Amino acid sequence: MSRAADLPDPPPSPARRLLLKGALAAGALTAVPATAHAAGPGTAAPTAPAAPAAPAATRKAAPHVNPLVRNRADPHITRHTDGFYYFTATVPEYDRIILRRSRTLNGLGTAAESVIWRAHPTGDMGAHIWAPEMHRIGGTWYVYFAAAPAEDVWAIRIWVLENTHPNPFKGTWVEKGRIRTAWETFSLDATTFTHRGTRYLAWAQHEPGMDNNTAVWLSEMADPWTLTGPQVRLTTAEYAWERVGFAVNEGPYVLQRNGRLFMTYSAAATDANYCVGLLTADEDSDLMDPASWAKSPVPVFTGNDTTKQYGPGHNCFTVAEDGRTDVLVYHARPYKDIDGDPLDDPNRHTRVQRLGWKADGTPDFGVPVADTAAGGTGKGA
Repeated sequence: MSRAADLPDPPPSPARRLLLKGALAAGALTAVPATAHAAGPGTAAPTAPAAPAAPAATRKAAPHVNPLVRNRADPHITRHTDGFYYFTATVPEYDRIILRRSRTLNGLGTAAESVIWRAHPTGDMGAHIWAPEMHRIGGTWYVYFAAAPAEDVWAIRIWVLENTHPNPFKGTWVEKGRIRTAWETFSLDATTFTHRGTRYLAWAQHEPGMDNNTAVWLSEMADPWTLTGPQVRLTTAEYAWERVGFAVNEGPYVLQRNGRLFMTYSAAATDANYCVGLLTADEDSDLMDPASWAKSPVPVFTGNDTTKQYGPGHNCFTVAEDGRTDVLVYHARPYKDIDGDPLDDPNRHTRVQRLGWKADGTPDFGVPVADTAAGGTGKGA
């Protein structure tokens, strides 16, 4: 669906609200100006100290357990120099940001979970807390996430939290405000990366006048919460597989390997049709030139009837305990049919598997692996 995204709308009728909810799950179009909070409380609970880790070269990863974390969508796992894996994701209630850590990937499944920030009861950042990512930038922790005002839950925008404490479970998470983009339109799924000394932000947003829900955009950054401009569109939903249910490109993430940058993104509605697309750029190219990015005409990661995993997407990448093996992180459901709106279905589970590489140096995603015996299957898990 598409509509004027730069004007406020009257409150939706019940039927329209259901339609909007479905669109919201895939990057719906709405825009009401939001005012950034300057700062706010958010003190995280401390965790117990962990035992020293063995050197990476001597550690061997255990077979991955899937699902790794149940009922956690849009997962983000980063391995920090302190030897910990840090995990955050969207919770089904859409009302808080959580954090786990472990010395091993499998350990994230049973690690204690702390709430590091909660949605405001009123005003900005009051609803639809989605897709958090935690990044370490210049010795400081930052969380990028999407949120809407409590009184206008469709006006999704990108916000940033900051914590200067070395341990993200301690210290105070300060609200740095909203990332200002070129338009007051639906925007979400921010990720950040550096290449040759320049920091970039990639995100999903609706461009006024475009016949889509969201496209993927790129901009250089002046600091971790400010874009320098211009912002350029890297991909929009043009192929049939990107437009099933909704015309969506969202959830970008970057992996730099073999002289190239690979940017994954997710497409289509957030049901069993959800899938992953791929952009590729040479490391010597101008990343701000859309022509530098070659787009795969087919999805690179889709649901699979044999392994019974459906709607894989909103992925990121990390490395295994050996420090060398690339790992694909994503969410999926263990069934096709959804009762009601996909936005209300909580069973998108976090999953991990080894990322392969083809002879030509491009990633080999394979298929979503089957659940392990320890992970189990089924609705309501």
